[in-house]
Amino acid sequence: MKNIVLIGGGVLGSQIAYQAAYRGFAVTIWLRSEGSIGRCQPKLDRLHEIYLSDLEAAKQYIGREHAPVPSALFDDFQHCSKEDIDALKKKADEAYHTLTLTTDLDKALKDADLVIEALAEDPEQKKEFYEKAAPLLPEKTILVTNSSTLLPSNLATFTGRPAKFLALHFANEIWKNNTAEVMGHPGTDPAVYDEVVRFASAIGMIPLCLKKEQPGYLLNSLLVPLLNAAQALLAKEVADPETIDLAWTKGTGAPMGPFQILDIVGLTTAYNIVIMNPQAKDPDSIPGKIAATLKKYIDEGKTGINAGEGFYKYR
Repeated sequence: MKNIVLIGGGVLGSQIAYQAAYRGFAVTIWLRSEGSIGRCQPKLDRLHEIYLSDLEAAKQYIGREHAPVPSALFDDFQHCSKEDIDALKKKADEAYHTLTLTTDLDKALKDADLVIEALAEDPEQKKEFYEKAAPLLPEKTILVTNSSTLLPSNLATFTGRPAKFLALHFANEIWKNNTAEVMGHPGTDPAVYDEVVRFASAIGMIPLCLKKEQPGYLLNSLLVPLLNAAQALLAKEVADPETIDLAWTKGTGAPMGPFQILDIVGLTTAYNIVIMNPQAKDPDSIPGKIAATLKKYIDEGKTGINAGEGFYKYR
């Protein structure tokens, strides 16, 4: 694989694109409009600063075992020198300057080896894109979805290439939390599955290979119940986000609380997930109250860390 195309430049789409470019792939991000490009570019600007800052900070840990450095930025940090890190900073610069953003879908897909769909968690949006892209994709192209909750078997027929379709799900802040969950459906070609596993490794991820379909994969099967419970406590006005987070971090030793995690995930993604619950249509139900709370934040522009504010404010 050489040419990687991201469909969508949101929180995770921008991260996947930057990390793949950092690891030497030619990366294009397709966006629906010039406005979408304008919203994506600041995310890439921020990632560029983070990569350079984290690489420079890693110099202080040279020679130390189990150094607290972002895993996906290094192949073998234990044997890194300052000169090696300076070379990696150049790679971060090259990634930033070589990323291509476009609204021309035909041009974006023309020579794609791998297309990673990272659109909003809305099945209708995804189906619409797959049907639009199907006649434009080269025969060689593998198509994956980064969906957090949807099963590939429910989407495969819309792609026009079910044997070359599967799910590849990343954790947020992928340069640090470098896992990639690989999940096929019954019709996925095993050779295609293996190729996607190799790609995940090539961009510095630890592939987590699922043996069968599971809504929420591994990570979200564990994480989403926590986030839902926290949001239910807030919706029922039991406590505020800071107190709920404090209960979790101090009580378990976890580095972040559920509302800090939600700010990283993005409140729009959380909202799109909760409104798929039929109970969310009832404003008096807990899902309905959670949806209303998230909608209030979103309408105020408080969509999470990338916006500078969500449940918390950020510099």
